[in-house]
Amino acid sequence: MRVLILGAGGQLGTELISCFPEDEVIAAYRSDADLAVPESLQRLVLDAAPDLVVNCAAMTAVDRCEAEPELAEAVNATAVGVLAASAGEVGAHLVTISTDYVFDGEKVGPYLESDIPNPQSAYGRSKLRGELLAGKDATIVRTAWVCSRTPPNMVLTVLRLLEAGTPLRFVDDQIGSPTFAADLAVVVAALVRMRYPGVVHATNVGSVSWFDFVQEIARQAGFDPSTVEAIRTDQLDPPRPAPRPANSVLRSDVLPSLGIEAMRPYEAALAALLADLGR
Repeated sequence: MRVLILGAGGQLGTELISCFPEDEVIAAYRSDADLAVPESLQRLVLDAAPDLVVNCAAMTAVDRCEAEPELAEAVNATAVGVLAASAGEVGAHLVTISTDYVFDGEKVGPYLESDIPNPQSAYGRSKLRGELLAGKDATIVRTAWVCSRTPPNMVLTVLRLLEAGTPLRFVDDQIGSPTFAADLAVVVAALVRMRYPGVVHATNVGSVSWFDFVQEIARQAGFDPSTVEAIRTDQLDPPRPAPRPANSVLRSDVLPSLGIEAMRPYEAALAALLADLGR
């Protein structure tokens, strides 16, 4: 197969490249196509003429999306529609990555693929619009709290702050599903080969607050977890412009039905990443 991966320099794209050892991978970086320029995306797909298009590229800076909603819409939504149309022209299957932020966070318990989205931020709205523009035949993979050896992400940021001795204050009233790109890439690659049509949730097993996650990072990295202070979202200074869902835990009913093994617990994935970083 010819597999075109957009966002190949990002966290997931970097890991995904190695998941197709017997296929021809075309790695597209930011310099190869501008998601805000539809013509460049169309040209990229038509020139590559791939069998599969995997879109790992997005505008993920949540607060910037709140400040620049038009740009967020262009990158996270319009661009996906262009990719879907272009993939259709060459007979390619589209896979695009979405987010837990399509939900409002008010549910008690984890969100399933069958739950109705209700995004509260410009980022979440743009990603949901991208899901719709991808079309009913596309594979849409919702994930959350992605970490890896490729910056920027929470694990690398926390390690840097711990090493600098910076006081850490993290919210304990937002819970979610930490996801590690190395594990996520394996699941995405399996879905790519299946050309599954529809929405799939894919995260590592387990849920945790940001505060507890940062404490776990500190503990596993050999720092004192008691140096991390718990605060509420309304104590953030300065306040964050974009609203965050209080509960964005994702669970999948689809992956077991497809025979795809659940991703390992996030604690084990964190330990593997820290070992890879030499911690």
